[in-house]
Amino acid sequence: MRTTAEKAAMPSLKPVGYGLPCAKCKTYYLANLTSCPICKSAERVSATAAVPANKPVAESHPDGAVLDEERERFLREFKAKLYAAHMQINPSAYLRCTFADEDEGAHESATVCKTCYEDLQTRVGLFEAALHIDLKEAAQVIYDAVWADTSDSNRTYQNAAQALLGELRKRAGMKLILGPLQPLPH
Repeated sequence: MRTTAEKAAMPSLKPVGYGLPCAKCKTYYLANLTSCPICKSAERVSATAAVPANKPVAESHPDGAVLDEERERFLREFKAKLYAAHMQINPSAYLRCTFADEDEGAHESATVCKTCYEDLQTRVGLFEAALHIDLKEAAQVIYDAVWADTSDSNRTYQNAAQALLGELRKRAGMKLILGPLQPLPH
């Protein structure tokens, strides 16, 4: 156990917070210090701030009608500037088409997202591949169509054409059309 003499000799371990700032350099320093560690001044700024005598009186609030009119005027001016900026055409701001050739010249620009463009390119690729049908394969499709139905010799060419078009549509990934041509869904 400690004696009372040892307890008195030990410094207190009470937490010390920051006190008021220095009046000279405005530095905050510990409350248990008697002078500022920066400028060595012993004065601190008082806890109550002095209100200047020449403080301007708060302006009176304008009435609601004046505020509404000013707000409407500001909105009209803002919208006019916004529309004017939107209507200005800057030809250099348009991006060049990445798929146009140099000697092709300028053409009308379109707004199509990259995903839709790539999907369309895939479909066009399928259609193009379907048109590259081998001559022997096309002849076989026609031969099978002619000899599949020999009951009516007047329909032979029509059966052959219908079979060839059906094969091309199947290779292109198109849905088969059962009746007269139907409009494409958009």
